[in-house]
Amino acid sequence: MTRRGWAALILVAWAVSLGWLVRRELGQTPTARLTEAALSVAPGAAFYRLDLGGQQVGLTSVTIDTVETGLAVTDVLALDVAALGALHRTRAISRSRVNRALRLQSVDAQFMSDLGRYAAHAVVSGDTLLTVTLGWGNALATTHVPLTSSIVLPSLLPLRLAFGGELKPGRAYAVSVFDPLLFTARSVRVRVAAESTLVVSDSASYDSTAMAWVPATLDTVRAFGIEQEAGGIRTRAWIDAQGRVVRSESPVAFTMERSVFEIAAVNFRHRDTVRLVRASAAPGPGEVIPITAVAARAPLRPDTAGTVAVRLRGVDLGGLALASARQRLAGDTLIVRRESASALEARYRLPARDAALRPFLTPEPLIQSDHPRLQAQARLIVGAERDPAQAARLLLAWVHRHLAHRAAGGIPSALQALTAAQGDCNEATALYVALARAVGLPARAAAGLLALGGRFYYHAWPEVYLSDWVAVDPLLDEFPADAAHLRFVVGALARQAELLPRIGRLTLEML
Repeated sequence: MTRRGWAALILVAWAVSLGWLVRRELGQTPTARLTEAALSVAPGAAFYRLDLGGQQVGLTSVTIDTVETGLAVTDVLALDVAALGALHRTRAISRSRVNRALRLQSVDAQFMSDLGRYAAHAVVSGDTLLTVTLGWGNALATTHVPLTSSIVLPSLLPLRLAFGGELKPGRAYAVSVFDPLLFTARSVRVRVAAESTLVVSDSASYDSTAMAWVPATLDTVRAFGIEQEAGGIRTRAWIDAQGRVVRSESPVAFTMERSVFEIAAVNFRHRDTVRLVRASAAPGPGEVIPITAVAARAPLRPDTAGTVAVRLRGVDLGGLALASARQRLAGDTLIVRRESASALEARYRLPARDAALRPFLTPEPLIQSDHPRLQAQARLIVGAERDPAQAARLLLAWVHRHLAHRAAGGIPSALQALTAAQGDCNEATALYVALARAVGLPARAAAGLLALGGRFYYHAWPEVYLSDWVAVDPLLDEFPADAAHLRFVVGALARQAELLPRIGRLTLEML
């Protein structure tokens, strides 16, 4: 064969190989690409500082191990909140199994605080059903949640974006993410922004003068900006080409930054907590108390104010659920007005049948509205009443009488609150929402701050749908809730550990 023939043969072979490669890469489905890419995920751990206004308040870590069927992922959270002269500790750990396409298969979680603890186990069956079992003390409750798509862990979303070939600036995605601590699935909208260069600590050395670990060497990392929105809250993160988070920011001065173990964990364990506790003993006017009024043993004096105006300072308010029929933001001033009598007149009869309200009628892992005990109790309270407003009043009065006002531990569960007959605003909200849904009354949880005695305490309360969403408060026996309830988030019930990063360094001034 001549040289020309050999050259032609080589070119043909090269073209065939190139075509096969292109077809292989472009013809693969996202699932196939993820399955193949997940095989190359390197086991290891990443550690992060949780900072609030430049001061470390916690740490988190993500550890990935390879197993025969996919990956094992361990997420650890430690958060310490100083309030009213005491340090309130929250610890959470979840151990999850995902398949080679990074889809959740099972998760075991434990949530511990100085008030109590709970454990949970969840299993996904065929991407169509999530079975969640919650345990506290000797009690167990199981909830079945139908799924419309596969769900992923928040800590593995960056891996999915990177290995799925989706890190392209300008691209937008909708992903169903499962929170292993609150045991709820939520839709997250993701948009990929431009690539940036970030600097992270690569190693640490001990500074005997500062008595702390400090960066010894720094590393430059190229990372893609990722903008996420879920439940009205917008966050921004930067992830590298290997799908690891480098830095994350919330709109309210809360940051998560990758670091080495000594800086993220050892410094946190040995920091001066006495100074933090002393500084929190006597909060000034307008400061936020990141625990409930019941936990703080503050006197509950319901305020009948019809209108409240509060100036919000210190943070970016973007992404918080501040706008509603009863709230509006004018510059940096939040104006809250108690609902009028006309807002309490519903235009339907129970049970609600509007398809748009279906998400607020279905059970959730912590809102077990389909449990026989909760359904029987709800029917006993409401009886033959079909007017939504009157049914809402009956439920509120019963929950207020049923629950003894005591600080409770762990994540609030409606069934647990019904059984224990005690709790704070979290338990009252979970129980009320479950009872309302059990009789076909659309209800959801809201959380934010309660103005009480010149201070602002973390607080949760339900909202029911009548002619619009109406805030009610079974803990304070208010229908509708007064204007001292400042709503920041809606949806899955969030305790102080979840809401604190969102309120950050917020300070308030009553006008």
